[in-house]
Amino acid sequence: MGALTLARAALICATLGLFLAPWHGLQDGFSELAAWPGGPAAPLVALLLDGSRWWLWPVALLLALAAPALLRGRAEAGLAWIGAGLVLVVFGAGYAIGLNGLHWSWLAPLLGAPPPQGSLGWGALLVLAGGIGLFAAGQAARGRFGADAFVAFLVSGCGFLLLLFVFLPLVNMLSAALYEDGRLAPAAFGARLVAPEAWSLACLSTHAGCGVVWNTLLLASLTAVISTLLGLAFALLAVRGGARGKLSGGAFRAMTILPLITPPFVVSLALILLFGRTGIVTGWMWDWFDIPRSRWIYGLPGVLLAQVLAQAPIAFLLLDGALRAISPSLEEAASTMGARRMRVFRTVTWPLLKPALAAAFLLGFVESLADFGNPLVLGGDFDVLSTRIFFAIAGARHDPGRAAALALLLLAITFGAFALQALWLGKRRYTTVTGKGDSGIPAPLPKGLKFTCAAVAWPWMIFTAAVYGIILVGGFVHDIGRGDLSFTWRHLGTGFEIGWFDGPAFIGSAWNSLFTTIQVAAISAPLTAGLGILLAWLIARQSFPGRRGLEFMTMLSFAIPGTVVGVSYIMAFNVPPVELTGTALILVICFVFRNLPVGVRGGIAALAQIDKSLDEASATMGGGAFATLRRVVLPLLRPAIVTSLAFSFVHAMTAVSAVIFLVSARHNLATVYIVGRVEAGEMALAIAYSTVLIVIMLATVLIIERLVGRAQLGRRATAPTVLHAGA
Repeated sequence: MGALTLARAALICATLGLFLAPWHGLQDGFSELAAWPGGPAAPLVALLLDGSRWWLWPVALLLALAAPALLRGRAEAGLAWIGAGLVLVVFGAGYAIGLNGLHWSWLAPLLGAPPPQGSLGWGALLVLAGGIGLFAAGQAARGRFGADAFVAFLVSGCGFLLLLFVFLPLVNMLSAALYEDGRLAPAAFGARLVAPEAWSLACLSTHAGCGVVWNTLLLASLTAVISTLLGLAFALLAVRGGARGKLSGGAFRAMTILPLITPPFVVSLALILLFGRTGIVTGWMWDWFDIPRSRWIYGLPGVLLAQVLAQAPIAFLLLDGALRAISPSLEEAASTMGARRMRVFRTVTWPLLKPALAAAFLLGFVESLADFGNPLVLGGDFDVLSTRIFFAIAGARHDPGRAAALALLLLAITFGAFALQALWLGKRRYTTVTGKGDSGIPAPLPKGLKFTCAAVAWPWMIFTAAVYGIILVGGFVHDIGRGDLSFTWRHLGTGFEIGWFDGPAFIGSAWNSLFTTIQVAAISAPLTAGLGILLAWLIARQSFPGRRGLEFMTMLSFAIPGTVVGVSYIMAFNVPPVELTGTALILVICFVFRNLPVGVRGGIAALAQIDKSLDEASATMGGGAFATLRRVVLPLLRPAIVTSLAFSFVHAMTAVSAVIFLVSARHNLATVYIVGRVEAGEMALAIAYSTVLIVIMLATVLIIERLVGRAQLGRRATAPTVLHAGA
């Protein structure tokens, strides 16, 4: 794509936004288009001519400046300034003048007292897209981005989206902690950061609870340590434990898919059915051993148990792969020099596992910080940062400043965990696989260690199977919590009843949330996969100023806990200029940018296996960046694309921490509906709905795996025929 072609397309796009599409009303979807050309849905040119938006005349003037050069058939470097000017004018005017009139009082001498204006609309969106296109065309005309307008447009567009939907909400949320009653209040900010609710140590000397920061750190640390050790035990058995170990590792590997497709708080429901006051195990302990019923499951023990159940299989996946990658020759060399099995494990195997152990620990720690559903269901009086942030926003005392301060503490802990991991690993090298031949045999586990791993792994395997068995069965029996296991469709019928009134009617209470969830997931998943692959290609294959900054912004959303993401979106998009709260669009955007890092990292990993010579060959034959991407790169990235698609779909179906702030009565989601049923005490309906979700996602994952399995990169179906001399 040439710079001139891009510039002309951008000018046409912006002109359509100026003359045809409504300037305000993006939050109303396409309904405002029906009211055009008058009223609030009027295009910008009509608002300019009647004088109601006179401060936006620079938009029309900038477009007029871009037209002459394009009519002469030239894309000039000055287009970059015009494009940047369009973006700045549109957003500057949107932030300066809102629903209550002028926001920026320092502009009063220039603007006076302008009338209020609403959120930006489809017309503004088209003008912004045109401005980004003109900016990219100008940069390409200057010779930037290899003078390739397609690459320039991708970088500019992706950078704008990341700034708008990742960086801006985060900055907006953190800045809210500095304000009180609409005024800058640094003292209030400091008081919020050091408040007793966050840092109190009263639990050490009294029966009062500790601050939520200490609770959060304790829970995350215990979850990370226990899940990592459990994953390590299973991985050691699977890789080094012989036949029985392979059996346990294979069974646990089969269960690794369940935490990925199970809503994050459903495990809590199963634990309540097992260990609650009227639970199955609680009843048995009362009947058989006269152990009184208690509420021990509500608090730190219950939340910890639920989080470990979810994180241990993922830790196993990481450590299993790391163990298999260790070169056997290193352990064999230590054995040859007379080292016993335990010494080989302690001096060779264990040090080489440090990166994987750090990754498993970090993942368990960060996921525990971000977990919202399990502490909400099982927390009781044990509060953590994620639930306290939720109640600061959704509780009776609506206090966004307090929520922002708590979110800042949660974000600081998350970044601190990343920093500690980097410090622990340091700059040491852990390379064990080289290009040299390696025929060594992995060292077997020491007998004592093997027995310890088996003693831990098998009971945990049985317990895990019982928990997930409760989930799969509990929605189809009368009352599993009280031991009534007679089969019934009643719970499923309450949520998914279908009537017939001159045709099928979905009259069950769960249908609306299920349809909305599937629609939002089906829309966001391909957008996430597509944008992730494009960003991966830009980061891995293109060289341009700001490439590292672009990569950092793509990974920023991975480091931000879901609760923080939800709060930041509420604060950033609840008022003009970009008002999206209550719409399905904000759910799609949240899922896209929340799950984007997985698509990016998967794409970068896949591109690392594709030789750059293929790109160079395409360029040598006259193919531009767009042609190379479409004809060479994308076909080879099919497995990465499909995997990203599956991950994005599953996470959109199961997410709760970020979107619980963003749903509305019109656009409710399955996980939020299930949380509501739990709070109402309808456990069986919640489990039945969760089973439906698990079945849907399992079917999706199996279909995707089948598609990935068929992706062959030029493999022959049969071995080539070898002709021998004299044949």
